[in-house]
Amino acid sequence: MSDDVQSGPKNPVPRFLFHHEISEYPTGGKRMGYLALAVLATVTLYYTYFTQTGVTPNILASFHMSFAYYVGIVVVSNALGAFASLPASLTDRFGRTNVVIYGLLIVGLIVCFGVTSAHTQLMFAFWISLMGLVEGAILVATPSLVRDFSPQMGRASAMGFWTVGPVAGSLLTSIVASRTLNHFGDWQSQFWISGLFSLAVFVISLFFMRDLSPQVRDQLMASERDKALVQARAQGISEEKVVADLAHPWKQILKPDLIGSSLGISLFLLFYFVAASFFTIYYVVTFTHPNGLPFTTADANSLNQWFWGADIVALIVVGWASDKIRVRKPFMLAGALITIPLVLIFSSFATKAHTSFSMLAFLGVLMAFGISIAYAPWMAGYTETVEAKNPALVATGLALWGWILRLCVSISFIFFPLVISSVTPIVNNSGVATAAIPQCDVAPKLGPLPAIPGPTVPAGQSAQIFQALHPDSVKFAQAHATLLKLVSAHYRVVAAANVAAPSASAIAAIEKTLGADNVTKLLTLKTDFNTLVAPYACQLNYLSIHQDALLTANDALAKSPKQWQTWFYIDIAGMILFIPFIFLTKGRWSPKKAKQDFDEREAAVAKELEQLTGQKS
Repeated sequence: MSDDVQSGPKNPVPRFLFHHEISEYPTGGKRMGYLALAVLATVTLYYTYFTQTGVTPNILASFHMSFAYYVGIVVVSNALGAFASLPASLTDRFGRTNVVIYGLLIVGLIVCFGVTSAHTQLMFAFWISLMGLVEGAILVATPSLVRDFSPQMGRASAMGFWTVGPVAGSLLTSIVASRTLNHFGDWQSQFWISGLFSLAVFVISLFFMRDLSPQVRDQLMASERDKALVQARAQGISEEKVVADLAHPWKQILKPDLIGSSLGISLFLLFYFVAASFFTIYYVVTFTHPNGLPFTTADANSLNQWFWGADIVALIVVGWASDKIRVRKPFMLAGALITIPLVLIFSSFATKAHTSFSMLAFLGVLMAFGISIAYAPWMAGYTETVEAKNPALVATGLALWGWILRLCVSISFIFFPLVISSVTPIVNNSGVATAAIPQCDVAPKLGPLPAIPGPTVPAGQSAQIFQALHPDSVKFAQAHATLLKLVSAHYRVVAAANVAAPSASAIAAIEKTLGADNVTKLLTLKTDFNTLVAPYACQLNYLSIHQDALLTANDALAKSPKQWQTWFYIDIAGMILFIPFIFLTKGRWSPKKAKQDFDEREAAVAKELEQLTGQKS
């Protein structure tokens, strides 16, 4: 893939570093290689961009960061990405590859040396926000590259592969974190791994990534059979013609159909944004196994893998099918009509805590297929709509889409904590609510602490499981928290009070230590104490000390299902609003008419080629 580079600067160093144009449209394996490299760059970008999602709990704990502050970082990062999309429209004039190549370099350096060296919340926020700027630019440049190397009849397949990038990035983040985090121990290790991966892909891209010359990329190609005509036309296209085609780009692109189409798909993807960012939290705080134990983070990641795995497969299959029958709009409509009832069913399970893992996985697979049925053909249809206006302004059209998409992400994340107010108290109190309860010695007269009965206790879930297994003990501890603090501090004296008939001197000693009122309470509650407290004195004391945090988390957990349902209904409304915007996209509804259009264009191409070269196609 390194040959056929046009002559650029005479100095070999800047020529190697910054000039990557080729004048001939590649075909076969070479074209697929350029497409694969664009997809690899996209996967790498989103792997580094989503690295933080794999270690969010560790980051929050390390910086003592509130969940609201963390969401604020995500909002700012996406907002900066939105506005970084706009100047990326200049890749129509200067080419795409340098933005992608050096974007990978910048991202790699940021995560390796910036994020890992952050020692304050503010510095962490600065580096993550800076990554958002780079992401916004590459968000425009990589699909523009994919369009350049994919004729319209293969566009949906190519865009399906490009869309795999963010999904595969999420999967890669989860896979790497699950296999290396315990080994390295700190969250910074994940950024080192993703950063070094980005730097490696930067080197590969520097050697092999290529741009089409403006004379070639600024033309419309329906199929690879158009190559000869495109090359023949390119010979007669002057620099003045290229400049003229690029004049007043936003005046040509800021049209109601492109604005409406971009807004429509952004609303449709509101549910996708939540899945990418918050499904792990949703599953853990909402669902329990039949034995009453809550879903673990591992369970949630397994469910996510079903969702993203199905998404990847569907994007590829649907892209191929859309190209095969040459239509986009029917797929968009079908995807919306399939996904809407599925999300409605999915939302109904938010209030059913005992919904099975298999049911959630099954729904996740179906919803991922529905979203993919709409999205891959939309990407193809949108770029074709831009080409219908001016094929030289594809990046400008994608910059408009990237700007609107990222603004929708930012705005939705601003309102997300307001609609689902339970997230912040749940996450902020998760350290107490889900931590393993510390063990401590108990006086011999009280006896050793017995093992908690029931299933094996997973690490990090002891407090929740203890509450589920011993609800009466927890209620007792919450009702008598002050007394139990004294019990924990003076358990030997308390043990003397709980013999069958304590002597007067023993009671006097107890009263001197605990106070007469507390002794009276303790003797009154002796039966409950022996039954509910003595076997679990240490654990219950821990829970009583932290009862405010536990009660806050439990109250939020009770409100959480309805709040998630409300947000899912908002997502469904976005999907419904997407439907009328489908009609703004260029293209046929009928496969038969689409084939007729294609055949007519092929005949016109053959005729024009014959006129230009004197050779029959």
